[in-house]
Amino acid sequence: MIRVGVVGANGKMGKEVVNLVLNSKELELTLAVDKFGAGEIIGNTIIQPELESAIKHTNADIVVDFTQPSTIFENIKIYQKYKIKSVIGTTGLTNEEITEIEKISKENNTGIIIAPNFSIGAILMMQFSKMAAKYFSNAEIIEFHHNQKKDAPSGTSIKTAKLMMEANDNFKLGNCQETETIKGARGGDYSENGKGNIQIHSVRMPGFVASQEVIFGSDGQTLKIHHDTINRSCYMQGVELAIKYLYKNNKFIYGLENIL
Repeated sequence: MIRVGVVGANGKMGKEVVNLVLNSKELELTLAVDKFGAGEIIGNTIIQPELESAIKHTNADIVVDFTQPSTIFENIKIYQKYKIKSVIGTTGLTNEEITEIEKISKENNTGIIIAPNFSIGAILMMQFSKMAAKYFSNAEIIEFHHNQKKDAPSGTSIKTAKLMMEANDNFKLGNCQETETIKGARGGDYSENGKGNIQIHSVRMPGFVASQEVIFGSDGQTLKIHHDTINRSCYMQGVELAIKYLYKNNKFIYGLENIL
């Protein structure tokens, strides 16, 4: 049995992970952390309110964390401090933080998987976008999420842009000089070292779970690659894959596509 801890156990994604673990014949819930609902019992596990204290005394092999962008970087450092492997689903980490986390992971010889998205369909959408990027001169991304998502743009849209930039370093060929009469009307310009130039537009609205559309254009044609998340249960296949992979491997991984 793989002993699993869930941090953010009372959150929307945390509850899905808890159900995954409780209903699996290969996983065992040995740790649950959340400041909301502390003292409640899920399975045979009491929800703990304070992360480091709980981590210090756990026997979990792997922790799954879907918490807040504002705390995830410090959470990861705690997992590394106690040499507990972690599957991270929270987005909002900067490039600099990801680089530092990779360094810490290698120094401690303690594996981490950070995935902006755990949906297999979303992973395929990103891979198809990378394939298409080679053949189109222009591209923009529109991502849609519920209005309780705190970070924008989404981690999935940023990961998609990074993959596209591996195939093409300028997606604004032929564009005229633009003037925004309303600031932000053209979304955010995602670039790295002056390359990429992909406009990302973030929509936040009740009724959405998560959707993304990548629009490619060239003379005389457009191509749209679209993925919809209908409910959060679709992420659990990817979470389970990540847990089982990390149990057998001790690597730093950014992006679920690297273990499929």
